[in-house]
Amino acid sequence: MGEYRTGIGWDVHRLAPGRALILGGVAVPSELGLEGHSDADVLLHAVTDALLGAASLGDIGMHFPDSDPRWSGASSDRFLEHALRLLTEKGYRLVHVDATVILERPKLKDYRAAIRESLAATLGLELDRVSLKFKTAEKVGPVGEGRSAEAQAVATIVRPEREPS
Repeated sequence: MGEYRTGIGWDVHRLAPGRALILGGVAVPSELGLEGHSDADVLLHAVTDALLGAASLGDIGMHFPDSDPRWSGASSDRFLEHALRLLTEKGYRLVHVDATVILERPKLKDYRAAIRESLAATLGLELDRVSLKFKTAEKVGPVGEGRSAEAQAVATIVRPEREPS
């Protein structure tokens, strides 16, 4: 059966003019983008934290502090690939990811397939092992007021049972 673990990730970034809106590694046309030290891909940050949490490896800030100039403008897929490498080194395999992006605008439904496919490819998972949902905040709070975007993610990992020695 193996040892199954679950991790939860969450991230938030302000929206700002002059920045790209990158979600799951996909550039989404928008007048506002996500502000942050890296490319601020809120979805990949949440998934990275979910993976790290599932394996009790801390959080994204421990591995990639925003005070380190090496990560200025970095593509967030590097963070996710790092977390996947750490999982593999500890003997874990990623089984499933379920993620939600909360953003008032732009509407993301036309980008669901591209973002989901990009996320699955980066994670090395079949498409049916990656769930992606989009929500608005119904005009409530900073997300609902169009000032920020959030993402939540849950990751399931497994470490197969080892043969007795």
